[in-house]
Amino acid sequence: MIDLYTWPTPNGRKASIMLEETGLVYTVHPINIGENEQFAPEFLKISPNNKIPAIVDQDEGVTMMESGAILIYLAEKTGRLLSSDRQTRLKALEWLMFQKAGVGPMLGQAHHFLRFNPDVSEYASERYANEARRLYGVMDRRLGEASYLAGEEYSIADIATWPWISRYDWQQIDLNEFPNVRRWYVEIAERPTVQAGYHVPRRVGDIPMP
Repeated sequence: MIDLYTWPTPNGRKASIMLEETGLVYTVHPINIGENEQFAPEFLKISPNNKIPAIVDQDEGVTMMESGAILIYLAEKTGRLLSSDRQTRLKALEWLMFQKAGVGPMLGQAHHFLRFNPDVSEYASERYANEARRLYGVMDRRLGEASYLAGEEYSIADIATWPWISRYDWQQIDLNEFPNVRRWYVEIAERPTVQAGYHVPRRVGDIPMP
């Protein structure tokens, strides 16, 4: 049994989608970040960086924080969504790091300056709007070469990245301008496992569709 501590954000959805994809049994513990529940002492024992998601694998006595580490752990636990072929595995890890270092941090800043504080800084709004478009361009070129980010196999790289792209409207992105990303996004959005994981720990609206 896995305990999942999460909230319906892009990072939180990575873990719940992965759990749905692997079929592992899990119990959801909502951590309402709007109410600062991530700073509760009992949660900090699980996630010292006060971030969701986090998991506790009761069967193996393992506690994990950081979404990328959780994806790798669950992939290795189940033997799924991270190839044992060295070259394919490295490619998946490469694109997972692309998400962790670029897509997540930069699109997160785009949310702050394009959606929540659009008038606070013209410089910041322009900077992060441009960076969002650049990242979409990188992905569009890659997905013009391969079905998925790591190649021809759906992997943890896609699971990590897709929830951030599901907020394309927050980033002022028209997916029709990036047809390869659009194809990839819609295909993944139609997976029943993704649909189930998207609505954990609670439903906040339909999956956006272009």
